[in-house]
Amino acid sequence: MSGYLGKLKFNIAVSVAVLAMSTGVATAQKNPSSQEILNALTPKAPLTRSLATSPAEQAKRAEEGKFINSLRNRPTRSLSTDERQQIATVSQTKPRIDLEIKFDFNSAEIAKSAIADVNNLGKALSDPNLKGSTFVLAGHTDGVGGEEFNQELSNRRADSVKRYLTEKFGLASDHLVAAGYGKTRLKNPKNPSAPENRRVEVVNMADK
Repeated sequence: MSGYLGKLKFNIAVSVAVLAMSTGVATAQKNPSSQEILNALTPKAPLTRSLATSPAEQAKRAEEGKFINSLRNRPTRSLSTDERQQIATVSQTKPRIDLEIKFDFNSAEIAKSAIADVNNLGKALSDPNLKGSTFVLAGHTDGVGGEEFNQELSNRRADSVKRYLTEKFGLASDHLVAAGYGKTRLKNPKNPSAPENRRVEVVNMADK
């Protein structure tokens, strides 16, 4: 039984099927390895390949690609509410993973205990299989405190992760889009102060 519960917790942590969940885990979880992050962010080939893509689908992909290109080199604070919502909407169909990256209290400084987790992320994003992809680093806070404070804090935390990845791993900054969501998209809304709400969601904006 304990083995089954362990698998269940892991599946919740790395789920790439939903953006926000109503169920959560009571205690902090061990973040996935670089290989597990890579697996979650690698686009999966469809089981069947259609002979042709409909004009409507082609137009949708073209519009989506245009939007993603418009996000590159954008300062985090320049993203409007509508743009952040559009990112969240597009992300629902993309490979993604939640990482519980710890920060110092009320700070955007990455905690020393979280450096290994961010390094795992950097190794995964540096893999040749993900070359050319644009990634969204979406910062989320818990539900404690005011909206304005949490929005600014999530912006700075997403920026911190982006800066670390560009400086330590040499990842191109124009392929990393930092976006803050404050407390607007709680992973565990039933427990707003739960640690799983304080997370960085990583999304590969490439087509599945």
